[in-house]
Amino acid sequence: MAKLHFNYATMNAGKSTLLLQASYNYHERGMRTVVLTAALDSRAGVGRVASRIGLQADAISFRESDDLYALVEDLHGIEPVACVFVDEAQFLAPEQVWQLARLADRSGIPVMAYGLRTDFQGKLFPGSQELLAIADELREVRTICFCGRKATMVARLDENGEFVREGAQVDVGGNEKYISFCRRHWEGKIRCI
Repeated sequence: MAKLHFNYATMNAGKSTLLLQASYNYHERGMRTVVLTAALDSRAGVGRVASRIGLQADAISFRESDDLYALVEDLHGIEPVACVFVDEAQFLAPEQVWQLARLADRSGIPVMAYGLRTDFQGKLFPGSQELLAIADELREVRTICFCGRKATMVARLDENGEFVREGAQVDVGGNEKYISFCRRHWEGKIRCI
């Protein structure tokens, strides 16, 4: 039975690397996958998923208004889809999470979503919140804080390297803009308690 999986972590945990490796494994066995990524994250180029270690692949960019169930069903009708992979899953709209669940439940296509759990203020992204609520399988991908503890939080930096405490939830960036911390050190940097 197909399932909806959510693999979540902070920045720099290797989520995109895991996605690309898993998709490659399907291709190596002659199976077709569909890789989706959020259109608003064009750091690797529009319609590209890239990892920090240099792996990359073409993807279909999605916007918040896209019907992902219909998109994949159309592709599946042309050539069978063995698995759907979603990068930057935190940017899914809640309804899109349900569309992905329908792919697993009604079409029998497994869906592997990878994304951030929380933003720089420790708040859940809407897509992540819905995935945490309805995914069949949850997996935390781990990385570490500078102290060696498990990193569970991410801090945002401004252009001067100062910690940002307020602002829009979405501000796409990489190592130049975000640092992962354990909760203790994140609270010390962000909350200044």
